[in-house]
Amino acid sequence: MQIYIDIFLAFFIPNIVGYGGGPAIIPLVEAQVVGHYTWMDAAQFAEVLALANALPSPIATKMAGYIGYEIGGILGALIAIFATVAPTILIMLVAMGVLYKYRNSVKVKALSAWVLPIIFTLMALLSYKLLQSGVETGWGHFALLFIAAGLCLEKLKVHPTYVICASLLYGAILL
Repeated sequence: MQIYIDIFLAFFIPNIVGYGGGPAIIPLVEAQVVGHYTWMDAAQFAEVLALANALPSPIATKMAGYIGYEIGGILGALIAIFATVAPTILIMLVAMGVLYKYRNSVKVKALSAWVLPIIFTLMALLSYKLLQSGVETGWGHFALLFIAAGLCLEKLKVHPTYVICASLLYGAILL
């Protein structure tokens, strides 16, 4: 049982005090894994870091999952990943609580007024990049998926999760 507490602390503490995302907390995690708990030596940690850098998705969760699995099996991996994302979840919950509490405040409404155009711009940019990617794949597939998704979402009121899963399945089979 103590090993799972140690795994949790080894990843929770760096993620709660580290600022700047995965790359910023790597030295803090190394201090815990290599220095404090001595689960790995520096060379092994460097190999894990190289592997995590080579794979897609956030580096901190990949490293946590791998190291947690090596130290404590599947449960260790789950605990390490949870400890890595828990600080962000806690901060988001606190921030949402504060925003909800002051939702009628003039300052919060002004903040929302400034954030909405930025979100719109980011979504428009994402849509443009997806359009470019879709055109590279082929107009036929892109148009079919675009029209089918639009019909399913707007006319048939299919839940977006099902539309996404069907699109992924289509892409996996035909693309």
